[in-house]
Amino acid sequence: MTENFKAPDGWTELDKRAVDTVRVLAADAVEKVGNGHPGTAVSLAPAAYLLYQDLMRHDPKDPAWIGRDRFVLSAGHSSLTQYIQLYLGGFGLEKQDIEELRTWGSKTPGHPENFHTTGVEITTGPLGQGISSAVGFAMAQRRERGLLDPEAAAGTSPFDHFTYVIASDGDLQEGVSSEASSIAGTQQLGNLIVLWDDNEISIEGDTSIAFTEDTAARYEAYGWDVRTVDWTQGGTEYVEDVAALKAEILAAQKVTDKPTFIRLRTVIGWPIPELAGSHSVHGAKLGPEGVAGLKKAVGFDPEQQFQVDEDVLAHTRGLAERAAAAKAEWEKGYQAWRSANPEAATLLDRLSARELPSGFEDAFPTFEADAKGIATRAASGKVLAELAPVLPELWGGSADLAGSNNTTMKGEPSFLPEANASAEFPGHEYGRTLHFGIREHAMGSILSGIALHGLTRPYGGTFFQFADYMRGAVRLASLMKVPATYVWTHDSIGLGEDGPTHQPVEHLAAYRAIPNLALVRPADANETAQAWKAILERDSGPVGLILSRQAMPTFDREEYAGAEGLARGAYVMKEASAAPQLILIATGSEVQYAAEAQKQLEAEGVPTRLVSMPSVEWFDEQDEEYRESVLPSSVTARVSVEAGIAMPWYRFLGTHGRAVSLEHYGASADAKTLFREYGFTAEAVVAAAKDSLAAAGA
Repeated sequence: MTENFKAPDGWTELDKRAVDTVRVLAADAVEKVGNGHPGTAVSLAPAAYLLYQDLMRHDPKDPAWIGRDRFVLSAGHSSLTQYIQLYLGGFGLEKQDIEELRTWGSKTPGHPENFHTTGVEITTGPLGQGISSAVGFAMAQRRERGLLDPEAAAGTSPFDHFTYVIASDGDLQEGVSSEASSIAGTQQLGNLIVLWDDNEISIEGDTSIAFTEDTAARYEAYGWDVRTVDWTQGGTEYVEDVAALKAEILAAQKVTDKPTFIRLRTVIGWPIPELAGSHSVHGAKLGPEGVAGLKKAVGFDPEQQFQVDEDVLAHTRGLAERAAAAKAEWEKGYQAWRSANPEAATLLDRLSARELPSGFEDAFPTFEADAKGIATRAASGKVLAELAPVLPELWGGSADLAGSNNTTMKGEPSFLPEANASAEFPGHEYGRTLHFGIREHAMGSILSGIALHGLTRPYGGTFFQFADYMRGAVRLASLMKVPATYVWTHDSIGLGEDGPTHQPVEHLAAYRAIPNLALVRPADANETAQAWKAILERDSGPVGLILSRQAMPTFDREEYAGAEGLARGAYVMKEASAAPQLILIATGSEVQYAAEAQKQLEAEGVPTRLVSMPSVEWFDEQDEEYRESVLPSSVTARVSVEAGIAMPWYRFLGTHGRAVSLEHYGASADAKTLFREYGFTAEAVVAAAKDSLAAAGA
């Protein structure tokens, strides 16, 4: 091999040729489509090849194998870094897929999509999200080990594996990665290994214009095991010392009480003549001269495109044979575990099948009618307490607001190293209650990682107002249809005295605008219980559970329809005394005002239907017949009642409908005063109803 390429023991000239094949494929793919990110894929080719072909435990023939290591390309813009390894390793991509990069219908979109390309664990693209969700992968692995094989010595369990991350300068500049990395250090996640491609380049050029701190020292301060591999040799020459990188990764695998951060000093685009080290190779094609120069530099024919020698591909596809041997060895330990742990094996089978336990439906409490009632956040806490012994896979916590979110399952230990436990929150490494600190964005990303890892069902809570701090993670979870649950409490001006900075007004509308995200805003304690039941039974896509701070009546279900109707998004909570002339549609704490208004209108001789619509999204999923049965098109006099801006409701209201809503910020006062002053009363609903009836000519 060349002097500037130091290979690990056992690598041959074919391995070096395979690495160079990666480089030219990346250049050709971007050149063909005319856009993309070739530079990082070229210079990181040796590191990616090391992980995929040498170090990671995985199986191209069984990409979902439970015993596999996980790989997260946090630098998702460099999608070719992963795609080409999936091709060479035989995970399902072929050369044609590389040639069709970023084109319609291809298996190789601009950024990796876990729902689109076999072998991709998570959708990445927005910088910082990958490394942050990888923390969730690592946390999930530890929790799963605790459920299934807690007594095994470190490294001996079939459920021990690593999560590897390739991160860029951009990932480490995004604040979410700082939040998540801090949590990872506190959690002492020894199963997490991050490779930072320290090439000092971003789209705008040299990172010195905006990113100058000692990043390695920052990670050391977070409590990480920090290592450096410098291929620039201090700026004196460039030597791709892959052997040194492998040695550091192997050493990192032995560090069980800290996540590892490996600073890999590279030159972006190396060895492209004249362009290496320039930000011009980061996010644009190289041009014919640049591509030809690269091919000449690595001994390829500049006249050929997408050159892959048969012996190179045969060698890299040999990964399947090597993987089979490793998997067979793993299988011995796995079968021994199953024999020795039949109950845990039964649990694993259920979790793998995403099945709920027998008797699951009996765990949900029923709340008696009560005019004073309780807050839905409190009802949610009671539901979680009942679910705790039934669903060991359900776990979660809060972004430092557990006492307010009611997200702590009573009596359950915290998930944290014992040294970090407190008198209030005793716990251990296999605990159940999560503490995210005041880090909403990281919480969202971590929940996605936990859910994507596969066996458990996570939730995380904060005030609904602060959901904006996690919106990037929520959007990505929605894109991936990740089954994470967000417990968003303090859902309206009803939170009271904390004032407008804490009172969500536009949030219901804003989050309803995110495709694949469902919001569920229950009207009372029984709807809250049914909300949790429906979320767990559906097990599809993220859900925001929108809960109140203030108490609200628990409806008498002898008078009103059963709360199980919530599962369909909306239901007729109380029918009109005759063919309805008017429909009142309400959610959450405002259903009580609509219910009182219905009584007043009925007393005045107006047949009025009361509809509870806790989830617009779930209602939209129902067939037309059901939707028409709840909101018959013949009844055009309608009123929506919700303490937020009315934007989402106009499509249900039509020309004659009226909205009782809040189109401005709140104020600091008690909830009762705010609702009265801002027009959330039965009288206001009645007035809107009469206006709608007049408009409809009823």
